[in-house]
Amino acid sequence: MRDGYRVVDVDTHVTPSLEVLLRYADRGLLDRKDELAPYTRTMTPVPGRGHPTEPYEVLRVDPRPYKRVAGMKSGEVERTGAGSKGALEGRVENLAKGKPRDRIQHDNSHGRLLDMDIEGVDINVLIPAPWAPGSTALDPELALGLYRSYHRYQADFCSADPRRLKGLILAPGNDPQWAAKTIRELAGEDWVAAVWPLLPEGLPVDDPDLAPIFEAMDEADLPLLHHSFFYEPPYFPGYRDIWDNPVVARTAAHVWGAQRLISYVLISGMLDRYPSLRIATVETGHSWLAHWIVRLTSQVSYVKGGVRDDLKHTPLEYVQMGKVFCAIEAHEGPQLTRSTIDVLGEDVLMYSSDFPHPECMFPDHTDHVIAWRDTIGESATRKLMGENAIRYLRLLSTPWDSPAPEATVAAAQGADS
Repeated sequence: MRDGYRVVDVDTHVTPSLEVLLRYADRGLLDRKDELAPYTRTMTPVPGRGHPTEPYEVLRVDPRPYKRVAGMKSGEVERTGAGSKGALEGRVENLAKGKPRDRIQHDNSHGRLLDMDIEGVDINVLIPAPWAPGSTALDPELALGLYRSYHRYQADFCSADPRRLKGLILAPGNDPQWAAKTIRELAGEDWVAAVWPLLPEGLPVDDPDLAPIFEAMDEADLPLLHHSFFYEPPYFPGYRDIWDNPVVARTAAHVWGAQRLISYVLISGMLDRYPSLRIATVETGHSWLAHWIVRLTSQVSYVKGGVRDDLKHTPLEYVQMGKVFCAIEAHEGPQLTRSTIDVLGEDVLMYSSDFPHPECMFPDHTDHVIAWRDTIGESATRKLMGENAIRYLRLLSTPWDSPAPEATVAAAQGADS
């Protein structure tokens, strides 16, 4: 806790190296691991971002570089395609003042718990790297091997304290039956808190063929989490028309990706067919949401023939019913946050930091957002920091249930080196 607030961070990251992922691979993936070679990129560690101290390999499926400087002609195009440089490499400012422990994005979960303690964070929701959505462009069977490996990795990583470390089930839209079976198999695991449907380019979230996924989620009371990435497949809506600039691309990508997805969930009847389903967008910002929901609600009644006749509620009503959540981004600040709360109420926004990525102001991120209470009020702050996320996530256990097991405490103390 921090200053008496329960703190749930719904957007934190793990970036397991290929070496780590392959530790959890089954025979099917190991037999095909050479097929991953074209997508492999060797990374030089950046100190203080939770990586190993030695070079490590990651998967880059087909990143777009976004090279053009605004106002200039396009310059020389560097290598693109499988295994090439990610669009943000060497381009972002690190906002952190402190340094997270080494390997906490990979396999040092005990060290991660200690870093969470520094910020007063009770729960981290762990989200994988861009290879996860990028895998929708791989051979489907090869991708399934990666998902199986990642789920085993998550179970092991979170076992350091599954009351505090929570993860996602990856649900491929190109194999709904496999996804539904996997959701049912993993639904009883403490570490599982939400599902991320991975949709290949061109497949809408409301496509009826995806029904097995949402039926399984509805049965297990597991919510849908959407995290945008802008430079790997399936890219983002309009990526061909962004005129190749990384600033404009990232500004547009996360927001537009979230707007499109949330719209179809709200106007397709999905929330009527699956009554326990809840949806959240993370790393997309939050101040756009009020405008988008109000505009979408008006268009449903104004434009005829675009929604089912049996749609039970308007988009705004679904929000008011507690079906829609959105993670904040700190750069949008307290005034925009206040305006969102004024329109949509206090029960929508959730704390997030992007830890341990460079946007996170570690170790001050939690304090920075709590200070918004002078603008948004005590009740809204309490809900934003933790209570809304507790309602959104499916939490089989929490750090408030019981003291940490002695073995977990001892292991965490041993990681502080």
